Amino acid sequence: MANLLTQLPQRSIWHGWGDPEAKSVLPGYAWRALKLVRGVEPAAVNTPPVALDDVRLPEPAIDADAIEALRSAVGAEHVSTERLDRVEHAGGKSYPDLYRLRAGDGSHAPDAVVFPGTSDEVVAVLRACAANDVAVVPFGGGTSVVGGVDPVRGRFAAVISLDLRRLNRLLDLDETSMTAVLQPGMRGPEVEAALEPHGLTLGHFPQSFQQATVGGFLVTRSSGQASSGYGRFEENVVAVKLATPEGELSLGGRTPTSATAVGPKLIDVLIGSEGTLGVITEVTMQVHPAPTESEQATWAFPTFEQGLTAFRRLAQELGHGVMPDVSRLSDVEESLIVLAQASTGIPAMGYLGLRGMKHPCLGVFQWEDTDAADLAARRKRAERILKAEGGRKAPSSIAEHWMSHRFRGPYQRDHLMDRGIFVETLETATMWSNIPHLYAKVVEAIHASVGEKAVVQAHVSHLYDGGASLYFTFFSAAETDPLAQWSRVKCTVGDAIAAAGGTISHHHAVGTDHRPWAGEEIGDLGVRILRAVKNELDPSGILNPGKLLPDAGNTPDSAASPGPAERD
Repeated sequence: MANLLTQLPQRSIWHGWGDPEAKSVLPGYAWRALKLVRGVEPAAVNTPPVALDDVRLPEPAIDADAIEALRSAVGAEHVSTERLDRVEHAGGKSYPDLYRLRAGDGSHAPDAVVFPGTSDEVVAVLRACAANDVAVVPFGGGTSVVGGVDPVRGRFAAVISLDLRRLNRLLDLDETSMTAVLQPGMRGPEVEAALEPHGLTLGHFPQSFQQATVGGFLVTRSSGQASSGYGRFEENVVAVKLATPEGELSLGGRTPTSATAVGPKLIDVLIGSEGTLGVITEVTMQVHPAPTESEQATWAFPTFEQGLTAFRRLAQELGHGVMPDVSRLSDVEESLIVLAQASTGIPAMGYLGLRGMKHPCLGVFQWEDTDAADLAARRKRAERILKAEGGRKAPSSIAEHWMSHRFRGPYQRDHLMDRGIFVETLETATMWSNIPHLYAKVVEAIHASVGEKAVVQAHVSHLYDGGASLYFTFFSAAETDPLAQWSRVKCTVGDAIAAAGGTISHHHAVGTDHRPWAGEEIGDLGVRILRAVKNELDPSGILNPGKLLPDAGNTPDSAASPGPAERD
């Protein structure tokens, strides 16, 4: 647990991911391999971000009356129009967000950043903004990769970013019921540090763990890497308090999760609401005994299809609580990267080659438990299935390396962008029977849009009885207009996912980027239901305009939301 609880800096790097002191670069042999296999090579000259002072910012458009109302709500010292604060809140961590800032384009920056310290202050800010016609974008860790925290103005003349970092405490802990009341600004490591002395864990470890917040986890329907063991974040939500311009809404807390028959479960309307209905001020979560035992294992499969069958059987025959807590199956392309990055990569390739696996697909697993005998029994049951489906053991050090470096991926993106590489991720989910079809169609769409030389890799994770998630990473040389390149790819692949029967997002959420496909997925009547709820809680429409709800009257003022290709 120690590596998860490392003290984090107060500020994240404004033009990249996470800790300004942390870097992750591709070694020379990796660049040589990419050039040899795919023709991908770094730019001859580094293209680092511009200096902070060179970021072009518009003058704040918020008027004096609105600023004074905000200062009255939270105190003058907690309302900022300083350059660094505005730049840090000019977007999330999507490729377009980062590319614009790296190039010195701060045109999306909010007019002010407000830092409330209590639930009452949040309500006061929202009422002040509603009275002064100012849009509000709730901001936690700022890790959205789909435009979820971009300060879109919509029809409003001014927009603020509402940063929740001061709401970062464990408010209550019921050790008998194993529930914890958390404020929304707590980041992943802060939650674990607060629970660790009590022998408890939240068990939620997405790749954004080190930076993302409790509020962000909730409003995006986040799913952590150990979701097969602890469940998705939403499955552990017991109660939520929401601040709105109309007052505070409190739902849940009388019973365990889902243990009530009092009508539809309204709390689910808040989960995944992406800051469009209100601002989360408290979350009560079911927590779990912290594991005392942990083991990793690596298995290799001759084909991706055989690996899929093995993973499906893990989910359907073992189920939650028995199957591995972390289960991740990489395709051939990603397996090569995993092997190359692990110190045992070359010996492992020779070992697997002798067993007839010229192009293996790797499965990475972790089991966690509070009892060594129970863990061993669970592992034995899983390994019987893996072996029956053609799997063979590979060095466990490969899985151990992946687990110890699992939060480093976004830092590598920064390095790739420095070297003129276009890099993006996307994710979806579907039923087991449809995974091979969806996988093939997405890979085909990426290559059709980016080019055959693009590196496209994928993995399956987050296992359910009926299906699983597919996560893709791809990169190639950046074109002369990388934003146009990104928009073209996003449109093509989004259309392919929808046509092939996948969800437009399994855990990244909707934001601005996925709005058109979200509307198609939930249907016109579903959109009308969500609009009706928003009209009740946010009648003036100030909350996070341009997000989640398609064609709701507040559309993005940029190319951040490309829409399906036929709508361009």
